[in-house]
Amino acid sequence: MTGDRPPPDKRQVTVPVTAPAPSLAKSATLPVAAGQEDSAPEDMGEPRRTDPKSFIVGAVASLGQVALPLAFGAYAVLDGEPARLLFAIPALLAILVVSTALAYLGWYRFTYRIGASDIRVESGVIARAARSVPYERIQDVSLEQKLLPRLFGLVEVRFETGAGGKDELKLAYLTEAEGERLREVVRSQKDGAAPVPGADTPAEPVEAPPPLFAMGPRRVVTFGLFEFSLAVVAVVAGAAQQFDFLLPFDLWDFDAWQDRLAGPGRWLAGLGIAAQIAGGIIAAATFVAIGFLTGLVRTALREWDFRLERTDKGLRRRRGLLTRTDVVMPIHRVQALRIGTGAVRRWFGWRELKLVSLAQDSGSANHSVAPFAQAGEIAPIVAVTGFHLPGEGLGWHRATSQYRTDQVVLAGVILFPLALGLAIAGQGMIAAVPLLGFAVIAAMEFANWRFVAAGLDADQLFLRRNFLAPKIAIASRVKLQSAEISQGPIARRRGYATLSLGLAGGKFAISGISLERARQLRAAVLESIAGRDFSELV
Repeated sequence: MTGDRPPPDKRQVTVPVTAPAPSLAKSATLPVAAGQEDSAPEDMGEPRRTDPKSFIVGAVASLGQVALPLAFGAYAVLDGEPARLLFAIPALLAILVVSTALAYLGWYRFTYRIGASDIRVESGVIARAARSVPYERIQDVSLEQKLLPRLFGLVEVRFETGAGGKDELKLAYLTEAEGERLREVVRSQKDGAAPVPGADTPAEPVEAPPPLFAMGPRRVVTFGLFEFSLAVVAVVAGAAQQFDFLLPFDLWDFDAWQDRLAGPGRWLAGLGIAAQIAGGIIAAATFVAIGFLTGLVRTALREWDFRLERTDKGLRRRRGLLTRTDVVMPIHRVQALRIGTGAVRRWFGWRELKLVSLAQDSGSANHSVAPFAQAGEIAPIVAVTGFHLPGEGLGWHRATSQYRTDQVVLAGVILFPLALGLAIAGQGMIAAVPLLGFAVIAAMEFANWRFVAAGLDADQLFLRRNFLAPKIAIASRVKLQSAEISQGPIARRRGYATLSLGLAGGKFAISGISLERARQLRAAVLESIAGRDFSELV
């Protein structure tokens, strides 16, 4: 009788919960009886493990993670007595053996299945968990190769589901061919293509199309020269603060620094004012050189061999020296464009083009598809996405003069009392700093009043901002989701408002325009939204 059956062994399985939109997809954990985890639906393929070499990669990576703690542990155990090393070695070997064994069990117990409607992953050494992700919930599939997996010809496959970016599905690691095949399988299933290829079916070779945009070594080096960075200085300062116990004196004891530099300081002072100025110039030049070198190295590591190609699935971007990333961005998911430049690079004609996609929750909404390009190189990419650049006859509407004036007045309300307080305290030279800041703010507000503007044509909305480092945002009118007019106490009295437009994957706000103009833009945008069936955009 059924009442005599033993109670089922409860285990954990993660199943998807239907959400009204892909960006709201969540998963829930429900108990499943023992034996059901092996009775997969008919459309499920055979369970597969990741590449065996991934265990080696994981073991080596784990050694890198425990190397520093082990070094500190050995230092504490030895305490200046090398004889204690004989007692420390067995403990260290035991830790390495246990961590390696756990890594192997984790790899062995991790399996995935490629079905006709979803991907299922089962993991866990003691407590088993299964997760099923339907293809329609997968927003993007990307391939990533860090240095160590790349040496073994392996890739990490990431499935972006829009579930907040904290619980994305990933398979680490697969061969490059299997990663490419799996990505094509997922995209084909999302498009309602033929049945899933077999596990051993190789991906058909496709001739690489000519790139829409590419950066060779010379372009990357030029790009790096504009990416001045002092990150290495911050890292060294942070490391010195964390490991200050290794120094023979307190890092933040300025008297100790003065004592240590007293000798060299007296020697430098004896050379005269010219030598002191030369020493200061050399120190400043060294500081600047470190900044340029750091920016160059960071840029080369990130952008090396940058290639952007047009495929039947969208725009494919590959880049990276040590960590190689391979991302395909579906064109129909592009919500807006951002074109920007810097305060210095603008004079050389260099710009950056970013795509704003639906993958905001996964933390990769802004995909840089042309990080360092000229205007003539950006235009073809913009055309491929279905957008267009602003035309010559586009009418631009600036913020009101009242809005810019109020911004300057508010800055003065804060900075003038600060300058007065410093002057009363006898800090005459320092008191000039707030006044100089006020002058800079006033000049920037005047420049932005002349430059920052919004425009509207039959298909798109344009926003031009930031005079010092110009940027322009381009949004499709039919892909905007809402329009809201807001006014603060001052804005209500002065007759201007902020128009905030809802955009999946980004923000689009027009500040300081007249209330009448804000209402006109809102009416035009809402008319475009209401006149389009959004199911046609999916």
